[in-house]
Amino acid sequence: MKLGFVSAILPELSLDEVLAYAATEGFSCVEVMCWPTGKAERKYAGVTHINVTDFTAARAKEVNECAARHGVEISALGYYPNALDPSPEVSGVAVAQLERVIRAAAMLGLRTVNTFIGRDWKKSVDDNWPRLLEVWRPLMALAEKEGVRVGIENCPMLFTGDEWPGGKNIATSPVIWRRLFADLGPALGLNYDPSHLVLQHMDAIAPLQEFAPRFWHVHAKDVKINAAARDEHGVFAPPLLWHQPRIPGYGELDWSKFMGALRAAGYDGAVCIEVEDDTFGKSLEGRKAALRTARNILAPHFA
Repeated sequence: MKLGFVSAILPELSLDEVLAYAATEGFSCVEVMCWPTGKAERKYAGVTHINVTDFTAARAKEVNECAARHGVEISALGYYPNALDPSPEVSGVAVAQLERVIRAAAMLGLRTVNTFIGRDWKKSVDDNWPRLLEVWRPLMALAEKEGVRVGIENCPMLFTGDEWPGGKNIATSPVIWRRLFADLGPALGLNYDPSHLVLQHMDAIAPLQEFAPRFWHVHAKDVKINAAARDEHGVFAPPLLWHQPRIPGYGELDWSKFMGALRAAGYDGAVCIEVEDDTFGKSLEGRKAALRTARNILAPHFA
């Protein structure tokens, strides 16, 4: 396995600076964000470390040479929109960018693009499914044609009243993962983040034995449940009222058990730290400190 981080937490830095920082701090890989340039639609979004618009073979060569110069691998390209947004305009922008990211990954010689499936949060899972297939079957056909795998993060994207009641990403549970894999084919897998199961009061280790062969990528993030606030508001209240994202080791998950189970299940890919933990501060130095702290906690699990 290789330890890395998600580049979204360092938006002020160029790709060269991100990879230089990764090398200096002993990270083996980085998941590189590829949002369209422009204003971010939400926190941790809108980060563009590789601009895939009009991406060329020459630009791919530059990116690969930069990574080689620093001795840091690009584990995947990342872009996390809602491709099933009920607005055709919003959905259309997301789908077009996903197509560009898939093609750019192929040009870079990368195997994996990470994203969300998306969801119309006002509809049930079954009522979302016809449009899901309409949008995603062509995307997966493109991915297979380009030799690229698509890793879906299992985040519910349900944190505030604006995402209520269904959340903006449908791929939240084992029963839905099986259905997605059956309907969308072998190039679809997971960018597995255990914290999203902890948030849902689910066992984050139990799925590993069945689903680890479909883990194309792993995010390392933790979550702290405020039990008193949860008991005050209830689990059906927006989760931001009763939980807090934390770095690995500062939340609810037993990372020694998780990493041991991950290795036992045969996973040997990237594990990238995702920082959404404001307790280290919102400055660049604070976010770098969060990355270093998480690295130190997880490093003993990487030979």
